[in-house]
Amino acid sequence: MVCVSGSVLLLTGTILNAESTRKRPSEINEFLEEHCAGCHEGEFAEANFDITALQADSPDSKNLERWVRIYDRVEQGEMPPEEGSDLSDTDREAFGEKLGGWLRQLEKHERERTGRVQGRRLTNLQLERTLHGLLGVDIPLAERMPEEPKSNGFTTVSDGQAMSHFQLQQHLDIVDLALDEAFRRALTGNDRDVKTLEAKAISRTNPRRRTREPELIDGMAVTWSGTVSFYGRVPATTAREDGWYRFTVRAKALNIPDEHGVWCSVRSGKCVSSSSLLSWVGAFEATEKMDEWTLECWLERGEMLEIRPADVELKKARFAGGQIGTGEGAPQNVPGVAIESIVVEHIHHGASDEEIKNVLLGDLEVSHSKKSWKYSKVNSEQPRRDLQELMLKFANRAFRRPVTEVEIEPYLNFVMKSFNENQNLLDSIRLGYRSLLCSPRFLYFTETSKQLDDYELAVRMSYFLWNAPPDEELLELAKHRKLKNEGVLRDQVQRMLADSKAEHFVKDFAAEWLDLSEIDFTTPDRRLHPDFDLIVQQSMLQETHAFLQHMLDNNLSVTNVIRSDHTFLNERLARFYEIDGVEGDELQYVSLNPQSNRGGLLTQGAVLKVTANGTTTSPVLRGVWVSERLLGVEIPPPPSGIPGIEPDIRGATTIREMLEKHQSDPSCASCHKAIDPPGFVLEHFDASGAWRDRYPQQRGKKAKSAAVIDPSNALASGETFDNLAEFQELVCQNPEGLAENVASKLVTYGTGAPVSFSDRDEIQEIVEAASDEQFGFRTIVEEVVVSDIFQSK
Repeated sequence: MVCVSGSVLLLTGTILNAESTRKRPSEINEFLEEHCAGCHEGEFAEANFDITALQADSPDSKNLERWVRIYDRVEQGEMPPEEGSDLSDTDREAFGEKLGGWLRQLEKHERERTGRVQGRRLTNLQLERTLHGLLGVDIPLAERMPEEPKSNGFTTVSDGQAMSHFQLQQHLDIVDLALDEAFRRALTGNDRDVKTLEAKAISRTNPRRRTREPELIDGMAVTWSGTVSFYGRVPATTAREDGWYRFTVRAKALNIPDEHGVWCSVRSGKCVSSSSLLSWVGAFEATEKMDEWTLECWLERGEMLEIRPADVELKKARFAGGQIGTGEGAPQNVPGVAIESIVVEHIHHGASDEEIKNVLLGDLEVSHSKKSWKYSKVNSEQPRRDLQELMLKFANRAFRRPVTEVEIEPYLNFVMKSFNENQNLLDSIRLGYRSLLCSPRFLYFTETSKQLDDYELAVRMSYFLWNAPPDEELLELAKHRKLKNEGVLRDQVQRMLADSKAEHFVKDFAAEWLDLSEIDFTTPDRRLHPDFDLIVQQSMLQETHAFLQHMLDNNLSVTNVIRSDHTFLNERLARFYEIDGVEGDELQYVSLNPQSNRGGLLTQGAVLKVTANGTTTSPVLRGVWVSERLLGVEIPPPPSGIPGIEPDIRGATTIREMLEKHQSDPSCASCHKAIDPPGFVLEHFDASGAWRDRYPQQRGKKAKSAAVIDPSNALASGETFDNLAEFQELVCQNPEGLAENVASKLVTYGTGAPVSFSDRDEIQEIVEAASDEQFGFRTIVEEVVVSDIFQSK
């Protein structure tokens, strides 16, 4: 009776405590009534922001975000507006302290119950790399899975990771594909081969036919600059089976321009009209000197290479009928590429066949079948013992922490039932691995305690920095419970960033943070951007990746996101940017002068392209993107009933004139104070990322000249600027804000949950810890990992 009464009292106390936590302090209600109700109450509330709705709803509902907006706008002095308000700074601070304390208390109570991150699973990319690491295979798996939605800008955030029956079936299909490839390689031996294709083999087989293959001229396989689709395809490179291939191309240029060499693209595909899409492989700049380039790509069976001059600024030959006859290109005196040979190697990345066999089968004896690996036999005198040993070893790696025999007993019993029915040990071993790879303990991150244990921390670190499972050193430290020691943890961050697997970190993070994964989503209109091509686009991606890697390697300040005195260019991209003195097709460090109008991620072509639609630019879209991705200023959606800003294609009004109307509307002004400054300053860059001083001339306008671009504006804090350089200078005067944004994005990406109101203090601690190193990018990454927020569920 005493125990029951005690339980009832405890439960009652918990409920009362929860209710008292949720109860809004009266001071907050009084402040809203006195300073906000006049404009934000009832059906006609300004900006559709009705505080009576907030009063009615529970604080942990969808309106929690609106409460945070109230806190921010009052704390920043935006609300109540100065005109007509007698609110003192003391009253403003008191309100912020009371509201902030209440919001933190609410989130703390909720997290004690559920934790900060819930139900996070492997992303497509993480699943691919995990299966690669477990099985030793190298098949590109992520591209075979359905596209993932983003939540708060990242696919790693648990809130956006749904799991439907369709996705479960896709997961099973991917697991089967990876297992089949692993067992094939383990049981069939080495399938690598090398062949050298001389010019005659690369060229068209019948010189009298009009075709799209290179023609043989003076012992070289020649393709001229032209616009015919698939011109330069090489059927001799056709893959007889799916796989990774390495191509070493020896070539030189013909009829090169005076200023530069002949830039050529290398793409792959079926190279027929019924399968028109081609995949990017690489590019090179051919000169009059014979040189060689090595490129690698994945080819599906039946795919081949297409190698051709691809610089849109090159003079083009004219060919009739969509096919090219031998001898038709040379008289036109256009640039071309002459290929001497192509060495083709079928290769594998990762583990060797023997290593894969050891992972899957250990030292079990195998009787190989000449018919197919599926008919091979695995021999064992004690099948249950051997199955248990193999599955236990595999489960330890698949579940990313120590596993006991008891834990795999259900899986083992399931597999033994199958074995007893068909007596096929090979099938049973595969079935055992398949069942483990379909377990939630494989697909989901196991984070059970409020503070991550050593194994959970090792897993979070490895997927943050590598998007792959922890290695032996991390697991060994976790085993001895040393990983949570701050000194050890910092050493591991530095070790992991120096590891070859960390080459993916910058690319993976930037693909989501900067939306670089969407760079192919639009293609700039060739009529408006005649000097843009795929070589430029891929060079832009390489520029941003190299720039961020340089920031990380050298611990450069995050102010380089906005302004920098250097970048990384090759000759083709430098020419597009109108920067002189860069030669060659290798990306290289380039010092920038102020006249280049470049410097920082803000002005890099990849960023400028993904923030435009291929035809026009929008100060609103770019302004929102820069505010949220680079400056850390969240922009709420526009109030209902407020029309979007669309360019006036007649040229009757300018975008600035239309946006000034929004600035004068109280419902819009607070957001546009943040949106418009970066949006207008980037109007100097067109949809392809090229610099411009004027907007393009509208068609049909004969006498009226194109409008001059006016980037001038004022930051939300009041400072004015007249040009890009001044804007960059003003923003970089607040490095703490830039560091806070980068830290927040890293925390969201690495933990699987966005930064909430109660996380802000910890983000600030990360920023303060990085201040001694001038807010270096590498230091911020390290401080994120050692922070309490990273090490909490």
